[in-house]
Amino acid sequence: MNANVLEKLKVLAESAKYDVSCASSGTSRSSKKGEIGSAAGWGICHSFAEDGRCIALLKIMLTNNCMYDCAYCINRRSNDIPRATLSVSELVDLTIEFYKRNYIEGLFLSSGVVRSPDYTMERLVRVIKDLRLVHRFNGYIHMKSIPGSSQELVNEAGMYADRLSVNIEIPNETSLKILAPDKDFQSVFSPMRYIQQGVLQSKEERRKFRHAPRFAPAGQSTQMIVGATADTDKDILRLSSALYQRPTMKRVYYSGFIPVNSYDNRLPALKQPPLVRENRLYQADWLLRFYEFKVDEIVNDAYPDLDLEVDPKLSWALRNPQHFPVDINRADYEMLLRVPGIGVKSAKLIVTSRRYGRLGSLQLKKIGVVMKKAQYFITCHELGIRTIQELTPQNVRDLLIRKPARKTDHRQLILQFED
Repeated sequence: MNANVLEKLKVLAESAKYDVSCASSGTSRSSKKGEIGSAAGWGICHSFAEDGRCIALLKIMLTNNCMYDCAYCINRRSNDIPRATLSVSELVDLTIEFYKRNYIEGLFLSSGVVRSPDYTMERLVRVIKDLRLVHRFNGYIHMKSIPGSSQELVNEAGMYADRLSVNIEIPNETSLKILAPDKDFQSVFSPMRYIQQGVLQSKEERRKFRHAPRFAPAGQSTQMIVGATADTDKDILRLSSALYQRPTMKRVYYSGFIPVNSYDNRLPALKQPPLVRENRLYQADWLLRFYEFKVDEIVNDAYPDLDLEVDPKLSWALRNPQHFPVDINRADYEMLLRVPGIGVKSAKLIVTSRRYGRLGSLQLKKIGVVMKKAQYFITCHELGIRTIQELTPQNVRDLLIRKPARKTDHRQLILQFED
């Protein structure tokens, strides 16, 4: 392989590493005669597919040159860093060569903005179009749409990419204008709207014509930076919730702010990325998507930020003890989902299993309930642990976050709180 191309690859792969929004394909496409590759459901860059396979994506930028000067971006115009640009043919050949060597199973493609959004977008579309039509590449492709690009180019991209994404980056437009003066929400939300229209139109056409082409079958995603501005978790999650109301938005990703440009006074002076906060946002996001929680139940004016010591569901339960304890043998599915230590799968198994007999702690453990948390919020016919009503929320919190210096009997800790 050309040494010059490999050197470019090194620079551009390094520049692409801060984009975390390439997590899952969300689409399945089997191999076909005369084509190469396939897309497996939920496949991702160095993660695992549903069938247990580890799948890798070539995560790369077309160029790390950029006309914008966003304060938080390593590739900003004013930074003195190594720059590189791949031609369309170089990137296409690189992807195919990597696939033939079994290094990758798909492509995650992004780019800095050069000349104009449409110029950059047109080159990205040419890459994935050549992969599909010239090389008959059938693997997974996730392409970043450029903010401010035209509807025609977004529509063309959707015919060849499995997933399209447009990064919001900053959850507040005022803050975005301060840190990225060349961007605004209009330039971000317009391509999002084009993607949504394309997906919905494609679904309608496929109802009428079975073999109509699919438009971005894995939908779209976006990313927000956490900690670069003073925005609260309430601000971030409210925006996420609004985005999830759109039928084509599959994932919102949260990236803890990494101070790569510490010299810029517009940015906070963080010693390390807020990784715990990032993790809590992902947990809260899960509650919104799968546990039927509303944003105001997780964060509100009284509690604008997530508790960093406990997960969001436990935090909600401790703030709302009036809902507990829950009778595990009688509570409905929606209430079971709100019990700390009970997940979606466990709640479904509880509802099914109790049809055949009363459940006790042994059965709950076999089902997969995390009894360390759940025991304070449930009752069943033989569970002897005192509940949140008897121990008080603060005592339960202390029990769950306390880390004794030496191994101590759990009952002794409870007795200490009762004294």
